[in-house]
Amino acid sequence: MKKTACILVLIIGITALSCSKKSSNAPPITGNPPQQQVNFTSSDATSAYNDFNKHLYDPVRKIYYRRSDKSGRGAIWTQAIYWDMAMNAWKRTKDPKYRQLVEDIFQGGAGQYADYNWRNETEWFIWDDMMWWIISLARAYELTGEQKFLDLAKEGFHFVWYGDAAINRAGSHEANGGMEWDWHRRGKTACINYPTIIAAMTLHNITKDDDYVSKALEVYGWARANLFDTNNGRVADHKVDNQPTNWTLHTYNQATCIGAAVMLYNKTKDIKYLNDAVLAADYTKNSMSDANGILPFENGEEQGVYNAIFAQYIIRLIEDGNKPEYLPWLRKNINFAYGRRNSTTGLMGKDYKTTLPTGAAVSCYDACSIPALMQVIPPEK
Repeated sequence: MKKTACILVLIIGITALSCSKKSSNAPPITGNPPQQQVNFTSSDATSAYNDFNKHLYDPVRKIYYRRSDKSGRGAIWTQAIYWDMAMNAWKRTKDPKYRQLVEDIFQGGAGQYADYNWRNETEWFIWDDMMWWIISLARAYELTGEQKFLDLAKEGFHFVWYGDAAINRAGSHEANGGMEWDWHRRGKTACINYPTIIAAMTLHNITKDDDYVSKALEVYGWARANLFDTNNGRVADHKVDNQPTNWTLHTYNQATCIGAAVMLYNKTKDIKYLNDAVLAADYTKNSMSDANGILPFENGEEQGVYNAIFAQYIIRLIEDGNKPEYLPWLRKNINFAYGRRNSTTGLMGKDYKTTLPTGAAVSCYDACSIPALMQVIPPEK
């Protein structure tokens, strides 16, 4: 994550890699939540997404502002998550304006990020930044059938896996297992390993090339042995060389573990993968969420996007894994936050228990998670 994620810190002489994003110096946004009880509807899902775009989408650059005061631009990797949201809104509503937005965000990304030239080290210098976009590009092909998306996804995956000798760049894949986070080979993180599996399986589903499955199975085997607690379903953040696994927890790592496991279950029909996904989802629900089941949030800057990523992959467990029992929990989170939305802007923050004060700028990261959940979680009938 450009200039932000997976920061190396030296603590008592031991190098530890953290896949958390950059902390913000801005004071936390708080407010007194109105006690408004809601049961969100499909119309509410559309309104929440439109409000997110109204305040945070830049129609000129065709990417997302960093903050709702129209300042800056969101981090490169998170732009792929917002692109996923546009695809989900189009898939849910069939509204042609969202299909156009899918195309516009793609063009905006091309304009900002070297026309998706994966070898441009000014824009693309962390493997997981690339893998988030590779997943979204492959998904865009699945939804639209446009070859340009698939070509870029395949090229990007090949580059992340193998590297490019012409520019003296080794790939992320390690012979002894797992995927390195960046060029400098400073550690193997959940935020590259599980997304690699998702990208590989998405490309397999499109191309039917079993080599992608072999790669996915190999990486999953390493990740399960090193980053997954088979006793309770927690997902570690990273492992550096032979140091102990770092068990810092984030909902987006739980999410991609769930997504990777469900996709392998769909392919292999081996129940162990579905069991892993359920274990990871249950840990998120029962141990990471609060006593009322409200999803957690973190105080760093980019961390607000984590639950938007959780939305993307918990729905795969619900639909593809036939686990609708998670729906009431997620609807509760949506209703809880949507009932506390700002009455002027319609925006919500990452702390679902507070209402954003009118006039306070909110980041694209913090404002995205509930609209993202609303695009994939169906309202109660």
